[in-house]
Amino acid sequence: MDFSWFKWLMFIVAAALSIVGSLMMVTRRNAIHSALWMIATFIAIAVIYVMQNAQFIAIAQIMVYAGAIMMLILFVIMLVNLEKDSVPERKFSSRKFTGAVITIMLFFEILVIATAYQITGREAVYSASMLERTGNVRVMGSLLYGQYLFPFELASILLLIGIVGAVILAKRKKE
Repeated sequence: MDFSWFKWLMFIVAAALSIVGSLMMVTRRNAIHSALWMIATFIAIAVIYVMQNAQFIAIAQIMVYAGAIMMLILFVIMLVNLEKDSVPERKFSSRKFTGAVITIMLFFEILVIATAYQITGREAVYSASMLERTGNVRVMGSLLYGQYLFPFELASILLLIGIVGAVILAKRKKE
């Protein structure tokens, strides 16, 4: 039986859910609602990873991002208590205009890059046959803790700095 139509349908549904979830995350005024929409986006992206036969990345996506990172973000949101301090600006300002112009420019840059991108046809360093022999987890581990160790550590340090900064800001407001 050919299930290629089902795979395409699942991909379209997961992609649409990730786009809707990310748009809802950005447009919500309540930070907790934004965090919940971010979790929904992470889960939709994990479904796409599973469909691409990258089960390890899908599990890591759920455990690391939707689990640990989102708990840290929710902790910082609760600690800083953004709900009471945020006053919505209703009038048109130069900051909003600048933000809208930059957002539109970035959207068009992504659109141009996506339409101009051409597949070169070269075989990757880790081809599909090599992945079958060694396995996804071993290749991901060797890349993450080998070739890309510095960016991995840099990202963890940036997350730590953000959390420490939020704690310091929250302590200042209480004093």
